[in-house]
Amino acid sequence: MRSQIQLAVFLTALPLLAADTMPPDADQRLAREIYKEMVESKSGFTTGATTPIANAVAARLSAEGFADADIFIGGARPDKANLVVRYHGTGQRKPILLLAHTDVVEAKREDWSTDPFEFIEKDGYFYGRGTADDKAQAAVWVANLIRYKREGFRPDRDLIVALTADEEGGGPANGVEWLLKNKRELIDADFCFNEGGRGEMLDGKRIANDIGLAEKTYTDFRFEVRNKGGHSSRPVADNAIYHLAGALYRLSSFSFPLQLNDVTRLYFQQVSKIEKGEMAADLAKISEGSEEAMRRIAAVSPGMNSMLRTTCVATQLEGGHAPNALPQLAAANINCRILPQDSLENVIKTLKGVVADEQVQITVKQDEGAAPASPLRPDVMKAFTRVTDTMWPGVITVPTMATGASDGRYLREAGIPTYGVQGFFGDRDDVRAHGRDERMLVRSFYEGQTFLYELVKTLSANPVQ
Repeated sequence: MRSQIQLAVFLTALPLLAADTMPPDADQRLAREIYKEMVESKSGFTTGATTPIANAVAARLSAEGFADADIFIGGARPDKANLVVRYHGTGQRKPILLLAHTDVVEAKREDWSTDPFEFIEKDGYFYGRGTADDKAQAAVWVANLIRYKREGFRPDRDLIVALTADEEGGGPANGVEWLLKNKRELIDADFCFNEGGRGEMLDGKRIANDIGLAEKTYTDFRFEVRNKGGHSSRPVADNAIYHLAGALYRLSSFSFPLQLNDVTRLYFQQVSKIEKGEMAADLAKISEGSEEAMRRIAAVSPGMNSMLRTTCVATQLEGGHAPNALPQLAAANINCRILPQDSLENVIKTLKGVVADEQVQITVKQDEGAAPASPLRPDVMKAFTRVTDTMWPGVITVPTMATGASDGRYLREAGIPTYGVQGFFGDRDDVRAHGRDERMLVRSFYEGQTFLYELVKTLSANPVQ
């Protein structure tokens, strides 16, 4: 009952006058210019660099009157620089951290219908690698910061924009992890806004604005079988590839148990309001704990299935050393996304039980570690809901748990609550981040610019009543 009362308070918008959803023309042009510059900078995780973006943004901020002392450029590697800039307020409250990453997933020209590193506007969309993940938010944070300065806005807390490296693959050059270890004072904040929330459209209609409160844990396992091998003309049953194949087949037939947590329970309660018929009824039942409804929804929706259980899937294979020899090695990468309430130890134990073959060795290759969910802060939730309702009347706020991973994990672990907020709307069944022909609706980009401008201003002017 208590959580239902809290949800009603947080997600009930106060009546406000309808807002203009588009920024002023000059601010649109500025954001587009920065966006284009970022998208056309080749900052692929494995082959590119983020330093040129950091330097270009720093030069732009300096030209706008930001002091050199308030602009930091640095990182774990010369080519993987992060940029942190501070916009000073009165200091009455702790800062807000506005985070975005400037590295992107690699993209090959032959895979795309356009050049992935050319910023193209056509058919109402901006195309290019990073247009959705995550250079739209990076460009908007910078453009809005400049707008605040030009307008003479004096927040009651500092605003910190951090554009960071190597979110897409983590590792030693990850910008957020490096800043927390080496320059925490630059990014220490009351809370952070990051990627991880999105606006959902269905049949061209805006239906929900998601706010990310938690995310699953990213873990890679290695399944490995080693064997003495031999001549292929004398096959034996003890074949490394067959052992691995059997293990993968058993994994493909297995599903982890269905579970809810506080965030996903609220998520299903809210999305039940925007669906119809049996789907809506089942989503409402899920929020009440119905396992039967969970099974039905998990069977028809890969996205919701991922929100209801830990998942593990084979993503890479290797094996054999010659076409005329029995394999001495067969191995696979198993990528798992673990629910916050699950544990690494439980997943390892479960995988060993599923594989049921002592010759298949299971080791952890990479474990990002679990992080706590961010709290349902009344000020953040109320401001998010009010701005959403003002800009898009009838669009509901949906608390959500990301099934992917972001740099928010590092911040949550470090005690900085992090919220996935963007306000960029797109078709919920056409998500192209990490894929070919990544794109962003032109109008959604500019509306997101307004949304983030208003949200940050609301939370840094006066406490939300």
